[in-house]
Amino acid sequence: MTPVLEIDDVAVYYGKRRALEGVTLTVGPGEIVTLLGANGAGKSTALRAVSGLVRPTRGAIRYEGRDITRAPADAIVAAGVSHVPEGREIFPEFTVLENLLVGGHTVRRSELGERLDAAFELFPVLRDRRLQPAGTLSGGEQQMLAIGRALVSRPRLLLLDEPSLGLAPMLSREIFRVIRRINDGGVAVLLVEQNARRALALASRGYVLETGRLVASGSSAALAADPRVQTAYLGLDRAGHAPS
Repeated sequence: MTPVLEIDDVAVYYGKRRALEGVTLTVGPGEIVTLLGANGAGKSTALRAVSGLVRPTRGAIRYEGRDITRAPADAIVAAGVSHVPEGREIFPEFTVLENLLVGGHTVRRSELGERLDAAFELFPVLRDRRLQPAGTLSGGEQQMLAIGRALVSRPRLLLLDEPSLGLAPMLSREIFRVIRRINDGGVAVLLVEQNARRALALASRGYVLETGRLVASGSSAALAADPRVQTAYLGLDRAGHAPS
């Protein structure tokens, strides 16, 4: 079966600074795959390369078997890839509805109403706040808006960058329940998440990036049992115990 996403030996440089080097990974149909790593490891750059916001120096990116390495960002969205960036990047002066309409810029006008209804069904609070300026929403509501905006284009691959960043634990759990629900609807997910324990519990597989290079990969269970992952990302000692 053709993977939804293939990143093949991709390198990205910002000037002379290496952000990614020789990164190869796949996301299969209906999978949730997580990308772990410390700040500055290159996780966000990987997502930005897939969505066309940065250009690889080397390598290839394929979506559903088609090469999108050099495709414009709006063409990648139209093909079925949506990206929820770190920090949400909503338009605070726009209303909730206007932000959602931005997410539907590649959608036929005749289909917009149905797409908006689907976003409101997933996040009922957005319906209640639809005429409210987005900048007045809580952090959790803004994250819901960012995800809802990405879903208006009805993607088959969703790129999520730190969806729980800055959220209270209860809101974070709700966001992860929504991600599972989105995935249950058939959307493949590539997830970057600071909470490695929660990411591994949600995903079936994962990859670990360090300073732009992949250093580990495998099933979530295998990664959770890896002493390097336990020490660096799960807060456990080398024996697999939480520090006293």
